[in-house]
Amino acid sequence: MLNSKLGFSAVIMELSAWSGPVLLHGHSDTALASYLLLHAGASTLLALFALPLLPKEQAQPRTAMLSLMVLCSYAVPLVGFVGVLAAALVLRYHRPAQTVAMFESLQLPEFDQHQRITGAFRQTGLGSFLGNRDVPMTSRMRAMVSLQHVSGRVASPLLRNVLNDPSEDLRLLAYGMLDGLEQRISRAVDEELQALRTARAREGTARPGPRTLKAVQHLSDLYWEFIYQDLAQGDLRDYAIAQSLHYCDEVLKIQPQNAPLWLRKGRLLHSLRRFDEAALAYQRSVKLGLPATRVLPYQAELSFERRDIVRTYLLIQQLDAADSVPRLRPIIDYWKTGG
Repeated sequence: MLNSKLGFSAVIMELSAWSGPVLLHGHSDTALASYLLLHAGASTLLALFALPLLPKEQAQPRTAMLSLMVLCSYAVPLVGFVGVLAAALVLRYHRPAQTVAMFESLQLPEFDQHQRITGAFRQTGLGSFLGNRDVPMTSRMRAMVSLQHVSGRVASPLLRNVLNDPSEDLRLLAYGMLDGLEQRISRAVDEELQALRTARAREGTARPGPRTLKAVQHLSDLYWEFIYQDLAQGDLRDYAIAQSLHYCDEVLKIQPQNAPLWLRKGRLLHSLRRFDEAALAYQRSVKLGLPATRVLPYQAELSFERRDIVRTYLLIQQLDAADSVPRLRPIIDYWKTGG
């Protein structure tokens, strides 16, 4: 709040500072000391008077602004005193007119999707990006390298599409990455086969022990990974399915209540187009306590392949799009809305 008494006192003290040397006969040390003390007091009072004149946003921080005004007024005799007061008045009462630039229209720049991709890639749309031959080669190479950080089930189909690319560098990189995924699982299979032989030598073959059972289940899992990640093609795929099914059956002989393995068996039989056996395996997994929502999509797919459209429709009606994985939602919506 503005205090006129402070301003009046500052002016009186400043006048006293200048009249002191005259009364004390000019150039004596006492005259100089009186001037400096009175001038310092006048500068402080002036700063306290002028600070409320400043706009609120310009008076912050208060201590620093107050010190600056005292320093300017004290350092420059008379001119500094008058200048500080004048500056405070100008800042308070003179506001520059604000001009707002008006634009009638703004033309958007041409957008090129591939120029946005720099160092990180999203899985969505990556397939079309890799297949776009107008994209610079370096960007496509970086996109392929980024596939090392996603699951094999996502990376493998994308890499297989690149195998038909005209660029030899891209094809070689895709071959190498696919081979790396396959070799990693193959090494794990070799290790588990060795573990299985060791376990059978220790526990015997009449009644599989826990180590044997564990190794057998791991082998079923690993051969299933060849299929799940789409790494096995043709005869190799048939061999992987047969091996995974063989080891799955070995575990189910000892653990017939293993619901997830019954689902695995159903999917393997489904892949071999042994539909009747697959349907029984799916039903068994549900009876053993596996949530129906996990099995219903495979049962519906099986019914559709058997051309049983009515049963397919009834099975899909039991699925809730809100609780299903994103890739299933369009299929559920299609069947529930009648296409």
